[in-house]
Amino acid sequence: MVIKLLSLLLFSLLGAGTIMPQNTSTRNETRITYLAGDLQLANLDDAAWNRTDLTITTYWSSALAPKHRHFKVRMLWSDTAVYVRFEANQSEPLVVGGRPDITKKTRGLWDRDVCEIFIAPDRNNPNKYFEFEVAPTGEWIDLGIEVTPKGRLTDWEYRSGMEAAARIDKNKVVMAIKIPFAALGRTPKAGDVWLGNLFRCVGKDPARGYLAWRPTKTKTPNFHVPAAFGEFRFVR
Repeated sequence: MVIKLLSLLLFSLLGAGTIMPQNTSTRNETRITYLAGDLQLANLDDAAWNRTDLTITTYWSSALAPKHRHFKVRMLWSDTAVYVRFEANQSEPLVVGGRPDITKKTRGLWDRDVCEIFIAPDRNNPNKYFEFEVAPTGEWIDLGIEVTPKGRLTDWEYRSGMEAAARIDKNKVVMAIKIPFAALGRTPKAGDVWLGNLFRCVGKDPARGYLAWRPTKTKTPNFHVPAAFGEFRFVR
């Protein structure tokens, strides 16, 4: 009887149409919102980005990261490409390259401050996916990945035609990438679900941080765990 009364009280306080708040960093699914037309990627403050917002607060281990390392991800899709915007809290010294070259992919970018997205267009084959990274300097890298029983295979020559933009503000870094669907092997339609994950690497050892939307929970930091992928749902 007490449980029933408590349930009725909670229902009356929340209201029939109220949804309990969720920790968006640990949800299994996030939405990619449709955009009619295309964005000018350099305009990192375009109002279109305000349609979606996912806050990531956990390390790869699932432990809570300090707030000054949290980051937000906003994702959009058009008829031709997927767009990803990262907005990362930044109160510690940046770890970036001294002479950035944004005209070509930068190997080893993952050893610096960087945000990443892994995308597996075929949800029936999550072991085959694509990796895209962007740094506060605008440097970037795109890779084709396949995880096999014998190890991880990397296509270093993969060329997606991705675009990147970045801006360093006071106490935050804003970065965005555009990935043509042609480079992903298929174009989604509303309702389709792809798989993937979202990450951030920040700081220097021994306090370097590895944040993940879907924690991989490996003994040491490792993002390449397809079994941990969440769902990217394309919606209009």
